[in-house]
Parts: sequence; structure tokens; C-alpha cells
Amino acid sequence: MRRFALSVAGLALLLGEAAMGQHGPRKVTFNREIAPIVFHNCAPCHRPGEGGPFPLMNYREVASHARQIVTVTASRFMPPWLPDKGDYPLADDARLTPQQIALFARWVKDGELEGAAKDLPALPHFVEGWQLGKPDMILKAPKPFVLPASGSDTYWNFVLPIPVERTRWVKAIEIRPGNKKVVHHANILLDRLGTAREMEKTPGDGFGGMEIRVESEVFDPDSHLLFWKPGTRIEPEPDGLAFRVDKGTDLLLNAHLQPSGKPEPIQPTVGLYFTDKPADKKPMLLEIEHDSALDIPAGVKDFAVTDSFTLPLDVDVLAVYPHAHYLGKDILAMVTMPDGTKKTLIHIPHWDVNWQAVFTYAKPVTLRRGTVISMRYTYDNSEDNIANPNHPPQRVLGGNRATDEMAHLWLQVLPHAQPDSTVDPRMVLQEALSRHEVEKDATNFEAQYNLAAICSMRGDVKEALPHYEAAAALRPKDPVVNNALGSALLSNGSVGPAIERLKEALALRPGYFDAHYNLAIAYSSQDNPAEAAREFGEAARLKPGDANAHANFGATLAQLGRLEEAKRELEAALKIEPGHELAKENLAQVNEMLAEGKK
Repeated sequence: MRRFALSVAGLALLLGEAAMGQHGPRKVTFNREIAPIVFHNCAPCHRPGEGGPFPLMNYREVASHARQIVTVTASRFMPPWLPDKGDYPLADDARLTPQQIALFARWVKDGELEGAAKDLPALPHFVEGWQLGKPDMILKAPKPFVLPASGSDTYWNFVLPIPVERTRWVKAIEIRPGNKKVVHHANILLDRLGTAREMEKTPGDGFGGMEIRVESEVFDPDSHLLFWKPGTRIEPEPDGLAFRVDKGTDLLLNAHLQPSGKPEPIQPTVGLYFTDKPADKKPMLLEIEHDSALDIPAGVKDFAVTDSFTLPLDVDVLAVYPHAHYLGKDILAMVTMPDGTKKTLIHIPHWDVNWQAVFTYAKPVTLRRGTVISMRYTYDNSEDNIANPNHPPQRVLGGNRATDEMAHLWLQVLPHAQPDSTVDPRMVLQEALSRHEVEKDATNFEAQYNLAAICSMRGDVKEALPHYEAAAALRPKDPVVNNALGSALLSNGSVGPAIERLKEALALRPGYFDAHYNLAIAYSSQDNPAEAAREFGEAARLKPGDANAHANFGATLAQLGRLEEAKRELEAALKIEPGHELAKENLAQVNEMLAEGKK
């Protein structure tokens, strides 16, 4: 009898056992035992306006699906939560306990009783519209995209310009996909150069594609996993982790769409919540991948892909986002500590692309320098895989289409500053990762380019050059890599080849400020002020707020004897940046020359 000296709460934890009544075990009722589970775990998606196919907000609605609920909870198909319980707890774990699953079965066995009204808990409070209240800024896709009635999954990209005139800090972002019944999930990338617009046939159209990479000309690694799926709860970023948007920044929203049987218009909106507190922490996204190893023969049930990366410094892991497509079967990410201890970062034994998500750790996971992060993904390309898009199965390679495959592991990490070093720890991490990727696959364009860019930033142009050249060979029509290679050649004293690369960059992108500016520097080094003035002038026109462009334009105009024009440009530079030393020095000389000419 001592067993029953437990509290009522303790009794509720006994596996499959309801509380004891006067005449034996008490029957399970909706109001007392089932409603608390449904309201917390099911209703966030199964309510009007959300992604669930039917609402589960009251006794009648739940009772009408009772036997289905027993089946899908017993198989853990619902609620959708892919990861096993690992060594590091995840926030917002949606898994039902064995006791909760048993209660559903017991409720059906007992006759699906409603129970006493006094036992029914209050309905959960859901915020309709924007979860955090009206956003500080709402962005809407310029034009709707009409999803065809039938066909395969579609991935569509909406370009949303952010109309800010100065740098702002975003503490929260909410995606409203516009048509939740056909939008499976969506991701957001920050495009600071506005280059995604070039992929649109006409402004506002958007464009297709699954995996999109945006360009950057400075070291500014992606920092946040901005993701939406049905039921996503919006939480503000912790203090110090807001992300930056600048004038000219676009949001690129990549949406996974599934046909419904009739044409469906989709026009998403995005809400931004600003903060006055600039970020004082600098997270970055660490991507481990091995797409080049994906060559999955038809019929193979256990095709494995592995990769591992050794941390060059200490990091805190904040979140994880594993990614594969329809053949994904078992997803595993491990860490091996410097002392040999092994732990699981995340394990998804039954991958389902339809329920992929970003998983945030309940508290940051600190990993020390020398820790090895490893991934092992297995794929099922047999007829037994009901998600296989090919019947009969076909050979599948790595690629960006939904019918291709991917092996990606994204980690949001906060690198620790290194003792006695002023180097950005993100750059240390990115260089190590880029070297790892280049060693693994020399045809990886992003890795070659990123490694070259980091070498250039730390002043090692000689090491940067072969990696820029490799990147240019992989994508000869890429204007950014041609400009970067031209700049590196110029720094290395190869002026003629540099000019050819810079001209190629401008042929590919005529309004490219950096290429005009670098070409002007190249012409100046050849003592060709006329061509230099033309290029500096174009750079100043493209970026009228750039003090260096005006100052250099003024200096070359002075060389050509066009003193009044030179004075105007130098004064423009000083208006933008009053302390600009080159502009002040040259303006003084120009004024002296003008004064001499008037004598």
C-alpha cells in the first residue's frame, strides 16, 4: 500500500494507469486528462488558419478523430518531432511521453468520455495575426506567385526589399506565408548586395529554385537560421543577438510549396521587430556538408555519407538544422571531445523532409577547441521508401532540385574570442571550414572563393590568388569572382591581367561599383589619369555617398588640369567625410593652383 502514498501528480506518471476511484481505476475523460495534452501539443497547428488539416479545439472535434489520434500518436507520427532524446536537451520538445500516448488509447477504450465541465482547462490563448503584436515594419511580396494545381513540389523565391535609410537591428522576425495550406516551410536569407533581384525576369516576379546562395563582398557570414513551418512560435532574440539590416538590404524568402489540386496564389508578408540595442555577440552559421559524395544507386537501402570537422577554437552551439531530401533515412550528428568522449548533437532515426525544422538547444552547448563534429546520413533509394519520388528508383546525385539529394548540417554557433588575439573568431572558424571543404572537394566554388577572400583580408595575397583562380575557373561568368581576382592580381603587381579581369566583371555587371573603383586604381597605377578619371567618375555616380570615390575622382581630375571640377569633387568628399586626409591635402593643392592661375 505504500505505493499509493504518492501525490496525485506522482500517480499521473504511472505508465498507462489512471487515478484510482472508489470502484477501481477511474475512467479517462477528455476534460480531465486529454484536453491538457491536446491544447498544448496539438492545437497550435490544429486550429483555424493554421497548417493542421482539421481543428482540435474542443471535445467534439477531438472525439471525431479519436481513433486516428491513437494511431498517429502511438507511431509517433504526431505530434511531428523528429529528433530522438539526445545528450543535449532541445527547447520546445514536442514529443509525447509514453504516459500521454497511453492515455489516448485508454480514453478510446473507456468510451471517449467527455467528463465533467469543471475539469476542462481554459482554452489556450493564441495570438491571431502577428504573434508579438504589430511589427515595426511589414514587408509584402510585390507580386503573388500562382502555384499550379498539380505537379511536383515547387520552391519559389520572393525578393522583399527592406526600406530603411540607416542600419537597424532586428530582434524578431515573423513570416506569414500567405497561404498556409500549400506552404510547407520557408527560409529567409539576407541579401545585402541586392543581387537576387537580377534573377527575376521583371522586378517583383520572384524566381524558382531550392538552394539559393547570396553574394557578399566583405566578411559578413550568415548568422541566424530564419525558418518557418506550421506551428512555429516566434521568440525575440536574446539580448546581444539581434541581426543587422542596412540600407539596400533585401530579404530573400525561399518557400517550399505543395500543390493542392487547384491554382493557389501565394503572397507572403514578413514582420520585423526592431531594437535599439546593437548586437554585441557575433554568431555565425557553420555548415558541414558532403553533397559531392551523393551518388546513390537505384535500389540501395542504406547509402551512407559522412563528414567530420575539427573545431579550431571554442564555440557555443545555439541551434541545429539538419537537411536532406526525400531519400533521407537516418540523420546523425555527433561530437568527439578532445578526451575521446562521444556525444550526440542530434539523431533523427526516421527522417521526414516534410517535418524538417530548426532545433534550438535548451541551453548553449559548449564545445572546446579540438572537438570533432561529425555527421553520418543514410539514404534509402529503394521501392520500400514511400517518399521516394522515383518509381521505379533511379540513380540520384547531389543537387539543388527536390529530386536530387543533399547532406547538410547547419549549426548556429557563437565562437569564443581567442586569448591575446584581435582576429575575429568567426574568421578563424570560417578559414578552417573553407580549408576543410577545399581539401574534400576542390570543385566547391564557395569554399575556394571564401578561402581566397579570407587570405586576402589577412594580407596573404599570394595564397589567395590560386584559390581565386580556381573559383574563377569554376564560374568564369561570375562578376564578383572576376572583380576579386582582378583586385588580388592588382595587389600582387600584375596590372595588365588585373585590368582584363576587372573589364570582364564590368561586362558581366555594368553597374558594379567595386569593379569600376578597382579598375580606376589599376589605370592610376599605369599613369593613365584619363581612364582612371572616367572609372572614378562612374564609381562616384554609382555611390554618391562614397567619400573615397569623390576624393580619388578629384585627384585624377587635378592631374588632368580640370581644377574647378577637381575642387567640386574634393569638397564633396569632405562634405561626406570632413576628416578625409587625401581630400584635404589635394584640395589645398588645387586651391593653391587656382589662386596661382588668377594672378
